Amino acid sequence: MPGGKTASKPLGKPARQLLFSEALHQQKNPTAEDLPPPPHTCMADETQGATMDHILQEISAVCRKLEGMDSAMALLTAETKSMRLDIAGFQSQVSGLDQRVTTVETQVASWVDRDQELLHLRSKLIDLEDRSRRNNVRLLGFPEVIKGVDMYSYLRETLPKLTDITFDPPLEFQRVHRLGPKRHDGNSCPRPIIVCILRHTQASQLLQAARMQGPFRSGTLEILLTADFSKETTECYETCLFQ
Repeated sequence: MPGGKTASKPLGKPARQLLFSEALHQQKNPTAEDLPPPPHTCMADETQGATMDHILQEISAVCRKLEGMDSAMALLTAETKSMRLDIAGFQSQVSGLDQRVTTVETQVASWVDRDQELLHLRSKLIDLEDRSRRNNVRLLGFPEVIKGVDMYSYLRETLPKLTDITFDPPLEFQRVHRLGPKRHDGNSCPRPIIVCILRHTQASQLLQAARMQGPFRSGTLEILLTADFSKETTECYETCLFQ
């Protein structure tokens, strides 16, 4: 061959047909490396990735909610503990108040017994006072100043005349006194006179005559004779009388 170069032989028709057939076969049947991934496979991968992201987001949200619930539970536990302490304190106070109420009830019961005892003693004291005054006669209406004679002599002569009673033995007094301070105003009502008669029968005669004959007259004076009871007995009698 000229120039020392080897010239390639032109392919014959069978060889060209063979190469064309292989190229056509490769185009119809490409290899796995040359093939693009199927469209549905890519979509599945994208969907799966989106689903995983959503799941991760949901898990993260749930975790945040759980953390919030843990904080709320911790706060609720602390409040519950505080409430328990408060309830324990209230129970202690109630227990103390219960004890105090029990003590007060016991004292009140004892006071009721004492009140009843005091009422009984007061009743006995009033009765004893009335008994000690059973010989007393209260005289109302005698002038504040009686001139010329002493009170004893004046009453020993005046009372039998007023009541028209003859005393045998003669009327005698253990004591005679007026009630209250001396009054210097002549126009004011004269003070009552209390006479303690020596003999109870003579005091009873005077009081019976006073009940039967009513107020006595001595000149211009109106004289009243009444029994000298205690203040409590007098108030009770007046209450019953004016009801």
